[in-house]
Amino acid sequence: MDRILSADGTPIAYRRQGDGPPLVLVGGALSTSAADAPLAALLAPRFTVLTYDRRGRGASGDAGRWSVAREVEDLTAVVGAAGPGAPVFGMASGGALALEAVAAGLSVELLAVYEPPYTPGASGLLFKARCTARLHRLLEAGDRGGAVELFLSMTGVAEETAARMRRTPMWAELEAMAHTLAYDDALLGDGAVPVERFAAVAARTLVICGGFSSAPARAATRILAEALPRGRHRTLTGQMREVAPQVIAPVLADFFAKDVYACRQAS
Repeated sequence: MDRILSADGTPIAYRRQGDGPPLVLVGGALSTSAADAPLAALLAPRFTVLTYDRRGRGASGDAGRWSVAREVEDLTAVVGAAGPGAPVFGMASGGALALEAVAAGLSVELLAVYEPPYTPGASGLLFKARCTARLHRLLEAGDRGGAVELFLSMTGVAEETAARMRRTPMWAELEAMAHTLAYDDALLGDGAVPVERFAAVAARTLVICGGFSSAPARAATRILAEALPRGRHRTLTGQMREVAPQVIAPVLADFFAKDVYACRQAS
């Protein structure tokens, strides 16, 4: 993997593959560039795809005190390595990070996100507050495994499945990244879609959800799409929170390829 220094000097590891116009993928909670590899491989025939280990994960560093601004700087550095203005796709909380970065001034003309896990509405905000409090209690107690289990339960993983995962070699890798769950949690604020802040997102943005995802998750993506000045919404039939790479890859390729051409023609 290559490395680039973020604004505070933290090394951020990234991988580049493919040939064509640049495209940056931003992973969600507990993911690394390795987790994004199947999707990157499907997009590589048409794009030069950059995947990276977010701060505190994999081969990237984790210097200093974490903040949303630091992760925005990390993504800005990766986009710079790809090529200024490179389109971005963010998965789950990676989508929230991408939106925060563009709202903060990252110059991106095209952006796509898949189910950023906002939880608007009274019951959703209460759920988020309870999960945040429990997550912090677990991490402060040093219970990294418990923090991972909490995240898995929030994403719909059954207890027996989580128990089986504990007995696999990957569990140690998940526990090693458990502290970054607090980073993703902070990215989502209180769970509400930050409508006022995202009014500054000028990028043409595709907000995607799965047709078999929960009703609250699907509703949140529609609220998000409506909040974005140039947002549009798409539902992928038969998909859930863990979207199949072979299903979303052609959707992203079509969106980015056509809209890159349209942006170039407009300029």
